[in-house]
Amino acid sequence: MRRTRQPKSRAEDEASPRSAPRSPAFSQALTNARSYAKDPERLRQLFKEAVKKARTIRKEPFKDLWAYFLAMLRLIRAYYRREYRNVPLQNLVMIIGAIIYILNPFDLIPDWIAGLGFADDAVVLAFAVRRTRQTLDDFMTWEIASPERPAR
Repeated sequence: MRRTRQPKSRAEDEASPRSAPRSPAFSQALTNARSYAKDPERLRQLFKEAVKKARTIRKEPFKDLWAYFLAMLRLIRAYYRREYRNVPLQNLVMIIGAIIYILNPFDLIPDWIAGLGFADDAVVLAFAVRRTRQTLDDFMTWEIASPERPAR
């Protein structure tokens, strides 16, 4: 008896690796992210570089995603400081990979191209947020509920 495939639900389709932005730069960013996730010092350096770049990025291409981008940065900082570790590894890798991609000025569309340079970054960020939204929301809830942490 021959089985027919049931169509995938939208949620299953969004979680599929095939739905990831297809670019060699993003694939490389995800590969690199795995090693960053294991090395707190590299994560710290990535965080510092990302904060520096965040000050210079035009926010318009990111629209509603900017708050999640900043949450990703704070999550990375809390993770390398060992303050917050309630992050599934695959989600941590996705978050780190998105940050690495955004930091790369020579990704799919080079950042220096006026009007378009950050469009691909916004697509990757939107994808990463979709895949990790619950993790990011849980982290932001933890931030609000946690007593004040000393600044480092």
